[in-house]
This record gives sequence, C-alpha cells and structure tokens, in this order.
Amino acid sequence: MRRAVESNTHEQTRPPSQVVIVRDGPVPQEITDELDRISAASAVPVVRVELEHNAGLTNALNTGLLWCTHDVVARADADDISYPDRFERQLPLIEDGADLVGASMHEIGEDESAPVALRQAPVGRMEIESVGKRRNPISHPSVVFRRSAVEAVGGYEHVPMAEDYWLWARMLHAGADVRNVSDPLVGYRVSAGSYERRGGLRVFLAEMALQRKLRRLGYVGFIQWATNVIVRGGYRFVPLKVRETAYRFMVGHRNG
Repeated sequence: MRRAVESNTHEQTRPPSQVVIVRDGPVPQEITDELDRISAASAVPVVRVELEHNAGLTNALNTGLLWCTHDVVARADADDISYPDRFERQLPLIEDGADLVGASMHEIGEDESAPVALRQAPVGRMEIESVGKRRNPISHPSVVFRRSAVEAVGGYEHVPMAEDYWLWARMLHAGADVRNVSDPLVGYRVSAGSYERRGGLRVFLAEMALQRKLRRLGYVGFIQWATNVIVRGGYRFVPLKVRETAYRFMVGHRNG
C-alpha cells in the first residue's frame, strides 16, 4: 500500500492535487498504523474515508468519488504501482476531450522491476468498441476519467466482479470519448490464485448476470451475447492451466 501511494504521488512527473483513500470497513492495526504514517508523510493532501462496515467495492468506489474535489479522477489499487509518467501521459488526452483514458499494464510479482507479462490495451475508438463487445477493454487500475462523465451514466453499479466493465459499457453506449494509451503505465500485482479465482460456479453466475445486462442495454446483439455466454461462460469451468492460457491470449498478453 505504501508503494502504491508513493508511486501515485511524489514519484509522478505530474503529481495529483489530492489523494482519497477509502477504508472499506475495519482493518488490522498494522494497516491503520500504515495509513497514519502515509497521511502524515504525504506531500499531497490525503483524505481518508473510513467506512464503519465493509459494504463492498461498488459502495467504496462511489463513496470515494464523493470525496474527490476535482472532476478529473485517477484510480489506483492499493497493491499496484503507477509508473512515473502515468499521469503525464494520460492527462493530455483528458485535456484533449477524452472522458476516460486507460492504459496497458505490466503484470508484476514481488519484484516490481521484473514484469512477468504485458496486458496490451486496445487503442483507437473502433478497436476499443470491438474488443468491448467481447471483454473488458479498459483496465480498471489504469484509468483516469472525468467524474462528470461517470456520473452522467449513473456511476458505479453493483455487478459482481464487473462493476468496471459495466460502467465502461454504459459510457461507450452513451457515446463517451474512451481512449487507451498503448504503453504500460501501471504495474498490476498478481498472485498465485489470480487465475483460480476466475473460475467456478459463483463466477459463472456473475458472468451470466453481466451478459444479461449488456444484452438488455443493447450494447451487444443476440449473436454476440450467445457467443459470450458460450465462450466466457464455458471458460469458467475449464482446467486452471487452460483458463490461464486462454485468459492471457484473450487480453493480448505477452511475456515480459
């Protein structure tokens, strides 16, 4: 968490004006102590939003947005890192009129200086829209967006494991200007269980709920919906190694 905050503040060539940290319910004392240290040491003003009970990601995201004092908001996970030029590369696109800007990401382990894979983001409106019919075209930990554009489509809504994808789909469907930076700007930390958590009945049911929403929205047609149900639904029950290989192929992975 310390590295996440450092990489998104004083290490940035174009640092933010505010940091908002949402604590979603009680945390161990060592985390509270670290939050105290971060708040005291940060050269960028830190707002800590401490929720009494764990209410889930959707609530935490929307609550955090309420505490942001600027329209342009960057999101970061508590265990990832942002590369020093992340905001310097993304903010000019926002200033050029974009509503949402993502980026490619490196997958990293314990050693953040040695990426293990690259998640290549689709670039250009046509490619983003094409990819978006099949899978999430924007990596959530990499985004910078206009809060007004997010609020215009209703903000984050509770869709298990796909709050971000559902938001991007609604923004794209509404005609928002959505872009990606081709270069990796974030180090996304993965663990041994990352791909295991993408399978099973619970994830399958969440996937089916998402596909129903995309179909009802009119974001995907019947054929694309049926294809997604078969491919993305079936993917949840294949062996772990096959699932990992398929996911890496689907999202444009390259080693290193």
